Amino acid sequence: MQLQVNNLCKNFKENMAVNHVSFILEKGVYGLLGANGAGKTTLMRMLCTLVTPTSGTIEYDEEDIKVMDERYRRIIGYLPQEFGYYPEFSAEDYLLYIAALKGLKPIIARKRVNELLEIVSLTKVRRKKIKTFSGGMKRRLGIAQAVLNNPEILILDEPTAGLDPKERIRFRALISHIAKERIVLLSTHIVSDLESIAKEILIMKEGSIIEQGEVEKLLSKIKGKVWICLVDLKEAEELRSMYLFSNERNCGEKVELRIISETKPSVSAIQIDPALEDLFIYYFGEVNKIADFEI
Repeated sequence: MQLQVNNLCKNFKENMAVNHVSFILEKGVYGLLGANGAGKTTLMRMLCTLVTPTSGTIEYDEEDIKVMDERYRRIIGYLPQEFGYYPEFSAEDYLLYIAALKGLKPIIARKRVNELLEIVSLTKVRRKKIKTFSGGMKRRLGIAQAVLNNPEILILDEPTAGLDPKERIRFRALISHIAKERIVLLSTHIVSDLESIAKEILIMKEGSIIEQGEVEKLLSKIKGKVWICLVDLKEAEELRSMYLFSNERNCGEKVELRIISETKPSVSAIQIDPALEDLFIYYFGEVNKIADFEI
């Protein structure tokens, strides 16, 4: 089981959204990390055949997906950031309806829906209307519809959007469970979700994949560059203007800053182990601009 992307490009008029991207995915969970406008969604939509590449190829087990055509679409599952549902449908009716659209036979569809409702913990509310569901319940329903056809490749765009911490823990367990025999590619603005479940991270910047590897391998690039500084308000202001920082905590008359720097930023600075969020700041900018980014 192997999904191979070869020199993939996508232009929208004069804008190159995806710029000569190449990588190989095998079984397991892969995280896609990048700033807003990096080309992540365009790349994911090309992998799902919803957008046609300008150039380059996508191969599954060494066969071009253009040649595979419908055979490829049958093994793809996709959860967009905003997936369509019918608010008056119950969870069960909605999944049966999607199963019919995907060509599942009624007997198989019924069995599959029962299994998935149990996996995503919606069995007790299977006959309730979707409009009564919380955001987390809707996301779990979205994941269920994405894997109805038992896809070999699962693409998830912002699957944890709107989930509270408890729901996110449940989501990570769910993805780990269903990823054992699949290729899963997901993007999320919750960096810690990638850190805990991703086999590898692909870092995308300005349409290109600039780094790919296991979390520990990527974090080694900033090992020795992350510091904790406990300073007074005046020094904190100076440090903010001079360095990248990934976190700030008020400690009474002192401020604790988590700083990314090649050199020791302050006399009080203590070197600490890096986290994935530090890596994001290292590549994409200051924490006070984080609202402008989408991972």
